[in-house]
Amino acid sequence: MTQTPEELYKEGLERYKAGEDPKNLIPLFKEITNRSPKSSSSWVSLSWLYLLEKKPKSAHKAAKTGVKLNPDDPQGRINLALAMLEIGEKGVRPHVEIAQQMIMADKDWLEEIKNNIKDGFERRGEWPSLSRVESWLFDV
Repeated sequence: MTQTPEELYKEGLERYKAGEDPKNLIPLFKEITNRSPKSSSSWVSLSWLYLLEKKPKSAHKAAKTGVKLNPDDPQGRINLALAMLEIGEKGVRPHVEIAQQMIMADKDWLEEIKNNIKDGFERRGEWPSLSRVESWLFDV
């Protein structure tokens, strides 16, 4: 029996949390976005995987789609800002400011974003764009 996009997404997240290499997960998340193109969380997750693999143009496209589908997802805004920084596109700051407003208004989002940033540094190491966004978000 074929898994639903939701089941595939859950499986992909579990594999990611278990430490699987992002490059191995990109095909799975591409399949999920193909099968469920209106799933903003799938696009946001795919953009994060691309960012971890230093593929900012692909990350930009995926994050833009995720934000278009759900402008109220702070992680989507952050991923878009990161991709924009890495490809040298202007207009980054408004996305960071919107994400900042959202995470300051919701403790759960705040913790999730902090954990995602920590995870990003652990998986990718030194990441100047993520350092910039982190300082803009939290005035570190």
